[in-house]
Amino acid sequence: MKSIPREVETTLVRAARGFPAVVLTGPRRAGKTYCLRRRFPEASYHLLEDPDLLARVRGDPRGFLEDVRTPAILDEIQHAPELLAYVRTRIDRAPSRKGQWLITGSQDFALMEGVTESLAGRAAVFQLLPFSLRELGRWDLLRGGFPEVWARPRLAATWFRSYVQTYLERDVRDVTAVRDLGLFRRFLTLVAARNGAMLNKTDIAAPLGLSVPTVTEWIGVLETTGLVLLVPPWFENLGKRVVKTPKLYWTDTGLLCHLLGIGSLPALAASPAIGSVFEAFVASEIAKRQAASGAARSIHHFRDHQGFEVDFVLPERDGGILFVEAKWSRTVVPADARGIQALLPRVGARKARGVVVHRAAAEPVRSTALVPSVKALSVEAFLGGD
Repeated sequence: MKSIPREVETTLVRAARGFPAVVLTGPRRAGKTYCLRRRFPEASYHLLEDPDLLARVRGDPRGFLEDVRTPAILDEIQHAPELLAYVRTRIDRAPSRKGQWLITGSQDFALMEGVTESLAGRAAVFQLLPFSLRELGRWDLLRGGFPEVWARPRLAATWFRSYVQTYLERDVRDVTAVRDLGLFRRFLTLVAARNGAMLNKTDIAAPLGLSVPTVTEWIGVLETTGLVLLVPPWFENLGKRVVKTPKLYWTDTGLLCHLLGIGSLPALAASPAIGSVFEAFVASEIAKRQAASGAARSIHHFRDHQGFEVDFVLPERDGGILFVEAKWSRTVVPADARGIQALLPRVGARKARGVVVHRAAAEPVRSTALVPSVKALSVEAFLGGD
């Protein structure tokens, strides 16, 4: 598989010119290390998962950093968060030197806690998720976006199984004390079955015999390791009749399908989960685009007690609002815009429009007006454009 540039690369290079440190977070195997080494080939490289290196760091963190040639990549720094305080000291000695510390981590919470305490104002922080449609030029719900799955698609099932058994379980043990990994695997399957639904922790806890606080902690693990996305409700100035519960989506549809036991395109097409898997794809692609631009994540959903709902609510560059419905169908009809139509008059003076995102037909039309202020767009046109 040829080398594929990541959209965030330009943003990273720009940030390295303005900040002493750049921090790149995201799920394991999403391509963080490759991305940094590709864009900063002159940087020395230090993997903090290496047992010998880690022992040296813990024995003499100051001495280790004094020997490091900058610019330097400190990979998976959550294994040695104490280094961040010493990096701050090095930065404060020469604050005008930019782009000297390139840091990665697979656990946003643990890493960001250290960054907030030690590198506030000194580091630019970004997230890298698996490949996007715009980076690959195509999409496949069964493959998802992890680089190694695209490099060796015939081994996808084995790769996902190994990912769950090794990387995911290792991160879980690093973040929280999970004693029964078999129970955690059942938890993953249950959460996968609830992809695209309102987050109901009691619904998840009861079948597993877990407490709600434990479910809260475990979902936090999935979120901090970049594997799930919690989409909060949008309810500004809309009164008390709005549902104020987040929705949960998996950030990689390949991993999601693996956890659902879906291993072929015919099985996926026949699955009742196909609509929610497609929604997860659209949600993760929106999050990837926002992350690649360096923007703060801003994606919401809407639902009220009358039954009107809109999958995603996004800010527009001009201050307006974009309402997005994701439909697996190749055929889109005005009824698919019902939720958007109900919401448009309720936003007051703010500029708003709607889009129904769908699979392209055999002879795709780039854009079709469904009803006033609402268009139908193929997923390629919506996610692949600027």
